[in-house]
Amino acid sequence: MIKTDALIIGAGPTGLFTAHQLKLIGLDCQIVDNLDKIGGQCIELYPDKPIYDIPAVPECTGEELTNNLLNQLKPFDIKFHLGERVDEVKNENGNWIVKTNNNKSFLTPNVIIAGGVGSFEPRKFPVKECEKFENKSIFYSIKDKKLFEGKTVSIFGGGDSALDWAVELSKNSKVNLIHRREDFRGAQATVDKMHELVKDGKIKLFTKYQMSSIKGNGKLESIEIKNDDKEVTNIQTDYALGFFGLIMQLGPIANWGLNIDKKTIEVDTEKFETNQKGIYAVGDICSYPGKLKLILSGFHEGALAARACFKLARPNEKYRFEFTTSSKTIKDRLGVKSD
Repeated sequence: MIKTDALIIGAGPTGLFTAHQLKLIGLDCQIVDNLDKIGGQCIELYPDKPIYDIPAVPECTGEELTNNLLNQLKPFDIKFHLGERVDEVKNENGNWIVKTNNNKSFLTPNVIIAGGVGSFEPRKFPVKECEKFENKSIFYSIKDKKLFEGKTVSIFGGGDSALDWAVELSKNSKVNLIHRREDFRGAQATVDKMHELVKDGKIKLFTKYQMSSIKGNGKLESIEIKNDDKEVTNIQTDYALGFFGLIMQLGPIANWGLNIDKKTIEVDTEKFETNQKGIYAVGDICSYPGKLKLILSGFHEGALAARACFKLARPNEKYRFEFTTSSKTIKDRLGVKSD
């Protein structure tokens, strides 16, 4: 079991800045995120779109903001647990035991939910039989491409992820690319590359097709796809990969005994604490009178929640507010030379 002063759920901008605030005041923290990358909505939904309302930053993209926040965390040793969805939060003797879908466990007096609008979940195949093959022969993300070397892989989707992986896996695998439309939504350069590989016989392309059924005994053996004219094609395959984008759901958070209002978590405005002592909510996922869903609001909420964590993490110490401009202790933590 991993022990920490505070566990942050969510590696988006608010979660990252909250970690910075915790480390400034001398608390340990770790970050868990259901996504396989750092940045939350900023990276997943609008990495290249400009943001105009970050204080003192006239314009930056979601990716630039994420990178700047990570640079701000460089003085600290922050442990990230990516691709981990928190499924269970249970109180035990004044501490919280937090368990993820991959059986990772944490023990902490403070849980800070910075989950944006909840958990990002992949859109899945509409064929119910797919469930029993998930994480065995059917995947919605790729962690190790070596798994597919020398195999037949059927990729579904028409966006950047489907195209990028079709191009990449075609180097060492037999690839089928199936899309429900003729047009693709990915970068034009990647679309052009994919069509080149189709001409070269490295990728087999099926457009206006969708999965209709699957077959297999313990492992996937074949898939059946159907086009708009109800014509059915059977494809022998070892793996099926679905890249249909993500949906945002409150997920397991709804079962943690928190006061929920319209898929957001009610908090106070002193500590941004929920109705459960030691559980806080910051960023887009929290609600209170006058709440603005701005990144700068999340930074404010995270700063106050971090300081509230001190009392539970260090019950025998008194928190003393210090300015970063003048505090030798904070400068030492940052690795900055004092005047």
